[in-house]
Amino acid sequence: MQSPIYTEPQLLTALAKGDRKATEIIYRKHFPIVNGWLIKNGGSANDGADLFQEAMVVLFGKAQDEDFRLTCSVGTYLFAISKHLWYKKLNKQSRDPVFYDENIGTEEGIQGITFDEDISVHEEREVHYDQLNNALELIGEPCRSLLKAFYHDDKSMQDIAKSFGYTNPDNAKNQKYKCLTRLRKLFYESGKK
Repeated sequence: MQSPIYTEPQLLTALAKGDRKATEIIYRKHFPIVNGWLIKNGGSANDGADLFQEAMVVLFGKAQDEDFRLTCSVGTYLFAISKHLWYKKLNKQSRDPVFYDENIGTEEGIQGITFDEDISVHEEREVHYDQLNNALELIGEPCRSLLKAFYHDDKSMQDIAKSFGYTNPDNAKNQKYKCLTRLRKLFYESGKK
């Protein structure tokens, strides 16, 4: 059976919904181009896979924003973000900064596309995830498991009360509140370091 033909707007909509087929189509179509460029410019196949995945995460995040309108092709967007990330990585590794055009990756006729904001939002989110993971490590048990049961596993307070041995759902809810308060404190303290 042949796969459905997606237009770029359909691909973005499907990507935003987490459609695995859309992700595969985008990956198959655009990864070889990005990877080939990266290898020609001193990167490895692993670098290509990492950068393309980061670019896909940025695109996925943007696609979920209802106000996002892509003003170039999906391939151009991913290529530009990947190039930007590669140059940024080179700058971090080098004592001599690598200079590049801010509009790198744009096609003729497409002016003023910059990806700094998209990438900085992605990087900020990554920092917050790291802070959250650190805070979760510091909070210890049973708080870590209780919060995971509620927020990650979507368990009800009734189920949590049974699993954790609380006398009723209200006691479990109070404990969850205390754990969440501690987690917030640890999260913000780890962000100040």
